[in-house]
Amino acid sequence: MGICCFSTCVGSSTSSSKSNATTTGILNVETPIATATTTTGILNVSDVHSDGQVLPVQTQTYTTIPRLKQFTYAELKTATCNFKPGTFLGQGGFGKVYKGCVDEKTLVPTKPGIGITVAVKKLDPIGIQGYEEWKSEVDFLGMLSHPNLVKLLGCCWEDRELLLVYELMSRGSLENHIFRSSNSFQPLTWDLRLKIAIDAAQGLAYLHTAEKKIIYRDFKTANILLDSKFNAKLSDFGLARKGPIGEKSHISTQVKGSMGYVAPEYISTGRLYVKSDVYGFGVVLLEMLSGCRAHDVKRPNGQEYIVDWAKPLLNDTKKMRTEFMDPTLKNQYTLKAASEIAQLVLSCTTTTHKIRPSMEEVVSSLKKIKLMEDNNPSSTKPLSTTHGKRYKRQIPSWRKKPSAN
Repeated sequence: MGICCFSTCVGSSTSSSKSNATTTGILNVETPIATATTTTGILNVSDVHSDGQVLPVQTQTYTTIPRLKQFTYAELKTATCNFKPGTFLGQGGFGKVYKGCVDEKTLVPTKPGIGITVAVKKLDPIGIQGYEEWKSEVDFLGMLSHPNLVKLLGCCWEDRELLLVYELMSRGSLENHIFRSSNSFQPLTWDLRLKIAIDAAQGLAYLHTAEKKIIYRDFKTANILLDSKFNAKLSDFGLARKGPIGEKSHISTQVKGSMGYVAPEYISTGRLYVKSDVYGFGVVLLEMLSGCRAHDVKRPNGQEYIVDWAKPLLNDTKKMRTEFMDPTLKNQYTLKAASEIAQLVLSCTTTTHKIRPSMEEVVSSLKKIKLMEDNNPSSTKPLSTTHGKRYKRQIPSWRKKPSAN
């Protein structure tokens, strides 16, 4: 779930559920089991009720990460005006997000309009999954710092209340902009899409090249948030996992992720590779190029998944332009740039994980394409005249969207 300032922060796919999928589009093969390290010892699954649904009461110090502020529940009630409806920002799978105000330096709660605005995620205390997400966010975002990762400012675990405090990303999720969840969202320009793709790729590359590799496992447009200047940052580390160590190539874990974004080798074997994230990045690039969702049952049979629908079109220049590219982009891109990104997408989404590019290579390729576009005056010419070809757009009925409310 994203930390953004719109109530539509967590969009739902147009897809329907299939096996191993929930109504939210989240794949989950088995019930997860987790342990949590606190300063008083280890919290094991045996410490919760026999049905595994209720967390124990915790009022002692639970994090020793210096950069994270340990909020009290009373402080966050003050910051959000007691979580009143007017501060509500969005609903996610494991809880709700509210807008709060704190002092910029001390992070002490302030009155509305004073200090800085933050996002306060209040997780569902009934259920071990909410706790797992909370712990994963603290473990990963609490220790990581990068311009393309959302900043976690603090956390709270008190009397079974689980909360996380983040910087507020004022322009919301990439999902809302690409699929225009309301009329307040204008189509993103080609230049902005390239910038956002590079930002998101840099965030993912940072995770993959950290001293201890991290597999994000839930790369999707809903988890890419935008600040006031359209800088993109990755959010929601609830499904993130530590990567393989030493000579190991993968980790084995229960299959989780969002429908349409999960790499095929992970679905079929339960083996999660660093390059499983690269597949998800390729899917997001497809969404950014086409304006179409990763999974959509309105597409023809056998083409519900965007990878299956797009691959034949990306290898045909005419079809790519007339049937695949987002019509709202109009004359903003050059055919050469679109073709090069298409080839990058194909390499990212190949079924053989070993031959997918690394995220560092993806970042390098995208930067070269961006530089090419910035230096190419033909990018300002109408597409109908680029390279002397005129193509009439062919928009199928399933792709004609009704106006947003």
